Amino acid sequence: MKKTRIAIVGLGMAVTPHAKGLVDLADVVDVAYAYAPSQARRQSFSERFPFPTCDSLETILDDSSVEAVAIFSPANTHLDIARRCAAAGKHVLLEKPIDITTARAEATVAACREAGVTLGIVLQHRFRPAGMRLAEVIAAGELGRIVGSSTVIRLWRPQSYYDEPGRGSFARDGGGVLLSQGIHTLDLMLSLAGPIAEVTGFAATTSVHRMETEDMVCAAARFANGAFGTIDATTAAYPGFLERIEIIGEKGSATIAGTELLVQFQDGRRIAIEPDGSAGGAGADPMAYPHDHHRAVMADFIDAIQTGREPKVTGEEALKVHRLIDALIETGKVGRPVAVRGVGA
Repeated sequence: MKKTRIAIVGLGMAVTPHAKGLVDLADVVDVAYAYAPSQARRQSFSERFPFPTCDSLETILDDSSVEAVAIFSPANTHLDIARRCAAAGKHVLLEKPIDITTARAEATVAACREAGVTLGIVLQHRFRPAGMRLAEVIAAGELGRIVGSSTVIRLWRPQSYYDEPGRGSFARDGGGVLLSQGIHTLDLMLSLAGPIAEVTGFAATTSVHRMETEDMVCAAARFANGAFGTIDATTAAYPGFLERIEIIGEKGSATIAGTELLVQFQDGRRIAIEPDGSAGGAGADPMAYPHDHHRAVMADFIDAIQTGREPKVTGEEALKVHRLIDALIETGKVGRPVAVRGVGA
């Protein structure tokens, strides 16, 4: 099978694990261009990775040999860039979040759908072996009906992290701990436990940080199947702890802590996956993790293009976590239960 030619847009902090993954996938993908408007960033990228750079997005759009574009630019640029790539017939792999508001995210998904191009979203926690194995267990009915689920995301980001221009602002990031950090774990939880119909809770910026968006959220949730759950997310928990998902079923319980999985059944059986040391990023360095799962996202996206199937995380699938985040922020504002849009009770 011939290699897929891909271009990279955005050479900031988020690009590194993806670029490492593309190096590993050289047998199936050919990087045609790497673009950022900053010459300094292009130079820095060229010193670390063996990919050609370009100084114009039009260079990528006008090259008919480029089949796909991986977009790792700031969230508030995603809609415009993705729309232009889709109009040029390029498949799109988009770093989370889809964009800074759900309305813009929906417009991004619609643009790719209407252009007939494949859209994949980088939510790499779904590619961790612990999550994939638990998904198999739940799909096979081994846990029985799910009756409860809790998600704990207690991370640490120092003030210096939010002092970067635009970081933690609505204009650039669209949100705080939920949209910028917790989105990965929330997406994995939804993919395992099912849709949430309603939330009630609190969302605020603590005295730990000077920032515009939220750094702490605590909420109760009612799932569409009647199960109850809790969501606890913050970037104010020094020094940062492994993200945790607990699921209670009629036949047993399961816990994911970082990359570790433990499933305990009432009949005495156990399923365990030991931690592999790759669940970093909880502390002051948000990039302190290997690139294995980003490589898996890229490999899935390339295979989806080459075989004509949908990627594991489509735009429509990623919109589910965006709508949950909207409801969590809204309940913090209005102080009453809020329904998650698009989810039946």
